[in-house]
Order: sequence, then structure tokens, then C-alpha cells
Amino acid sequence: MVMPRFVRPKEGDSESSPNLYVANCGPAVGLSFDTIASAFSSFGEVKGVYAADESGARVIVSFLEPASAHSAFIALNGRPCPHLGGRSLHIRHSILQPPSCREMASVPVSLNASDLNIPGLYLLHDFISVVEEGQLLQAVDTGSWISLSKRRVQHYGYKFCYDTRNVDTKQHLGALPSFVSFILERISLSPDIPETLDLDQLTVNEYPPGVGLSPHIDTHSAFEGLIFSLSLAGPCIMEFRRYTAGSWVPKTASISGTEVENPNSCSEVSRKAIYLPPRSMLLLSGEARCAWHHYIPHHKLYVQVLNVYGCIAKA
Repeated sequence: MVMPRFVRPKEGDSESSPNLYVANCGPAVGLSFDTIASAFSSFGEVKGVYAADESGARVIVSFLEPASAHSAFIALNGRPCPHLGGRSLHIRHSILQPPSCREMASVPVSLNASDLNIPGLYLLHDFISVVEEGQLLQAVDTGSWISLSKRRVQHYGYKFCYDTRNVDTKQHLGALPSFVSFILERISLSPDIPETLDLDQLTVNEYPPGVGLSPHIDTHSAFEGLIFSLSLAGPCIMEFRRYTAGSWVPKTASISGTEVENPNSCSEVSRKAIYLPPRSMLLLSGEARCAWHHYIPHHKLYVQVLNVYGCIAKA
């Protein structure tokens, strides 16, 4: 899978886009996304700041209104920004273009969960900092990996059994590791989380280049209603699919839940996609958790994902 591409609008459409492509700006040059958002917020409400590529020195600033983006472009393009240490910015208007790969070609890619209109789906940008991301990756790399056919995993709290698609609540692996304590605390304090939950199961998934995730719904009988997914090390696009009854056939042996036998052959399906930047927290609850299959197409980037769950039955 490729990263979503932000491209130049067609001639005459520049002022209709709320997105700006900003070069010489980002974590690689010492500017956090929060700092960038604060600097651009003087021109209007900023919906978010996202990595434009893997360089760390180019970002997308997304405003709520196109007029705000155009005002920022006029004021800052090619000029030093006093709120960003006097750094000269190179800016152009930009629009989000879906990936060119065949499977994603017909699915628009959204930057915000609210744009998908899937009840129970939330995306919290910059849930952790760049420094915290590095510390998490370092801690995870010292853990013990379990090798599957195409990826590696780590389990904490309870082990997920891929053969039975369930957890054995009689085999408690112990408390969740200390390196995720601040994440659990941040989840409990977040006003965006719709309910509280005793989170006691953690899976770390490592997706090397060329490996994705087949369409599935995480097993209902194994986990409670909320699933938190924290993206580390790289971005990805996640697609959501909802199949009309009778238009798909579950596999008898799935990776982590209910999968479809041949998802691309199903004609009665709704498809939506969202861009998950590094350090973002995705929450699946309600309809998004139980009615929509989620899916990560095969990609060219290295990604680690921390999935935190609450088991239904307690040991």
C-alpha cells in the first residue's frame, strides 16, 4: 500500500481546498505538530497537521475552511514565519488523492473519522509525542516476539489464540507492561472516549513492508466493546467494509476474527477508508466495532500497531 498523495488542485480550484502542503516544516526540523498547528491557527481553525511523507520535514496543514488555508498561503508562502523560529516555509494548496493501487482506486481516503460517518469510529491525532513513540518502539523491541506466517506479535495480559479465534481467560499472563501505563492513563482521561473500560489485554502487531491485514471483525466473544489501536513507526490506510447479509462467506480459519472468503468479489458492500498517521489512536466501538470489517491493504512501509482490548470473561 502507498501513502495517500496530496496533489496540486486543478487550475482555478486552489482556493476551494482547506489543505496546505508545507515544506521545510515538521519534526525533522524541530517543529512538533502542535507547534505547527498553533502557528497556523491564527488564520482559522486547524483540523489537524499530518505528515506529508516519510521525511519528517513536510506536513499537511488541514483547515476547517478553505478561506483560512488561502489566507495562510498568502501570508506565509516563501516568507519567514515568526511563530516557527523564523523558518521560511514553502507552501502550496493541496488536495487528498486516493492511492493509485487498483484496490483503493475507487475509495476516497479521509483524514478524520467524522468524515466517514461510521458510528463508534474515532481517530485521535497525535495521541502520543514523537519522543514517547521512540520510547515505546524501544521497549517493544526488547520484548519476546511470536512469529506468524507473515508478521510478528506480542501478547500481554491474555494470549490470543489464532486457531480458536479466542483468548483463554484461565491463562493470565500477568499485568500489562509498564511501558503502556501512560497510554492507559491517557485513555481514561480523554474526553473523546465514550465510556470507561477495564483494559487487560494487549497485542503488539508488527507489519513489515509488503504485509497487510485481511478484512475481519475482531472476535466478539473474546473482547468487550472497545478496541484501541495505536499506530507507531509509520502511517497506513485502513479500509472499512460493511457487507449486506448473504454477500460474504466467513472463513473457517481466520487471523483474528471473521474474515471474508473473497472480499473483492462481493458486490453488495459499502467501503470507506481513513488515513492513520503515526502516533494516532484509533478507537473501534459500537457499529464500527461489530458491523464493519476493517482491513489494511499490503503496504510498502514498516508499521507497528499496539492493540489494547478488554477481555469479556475475567480469570
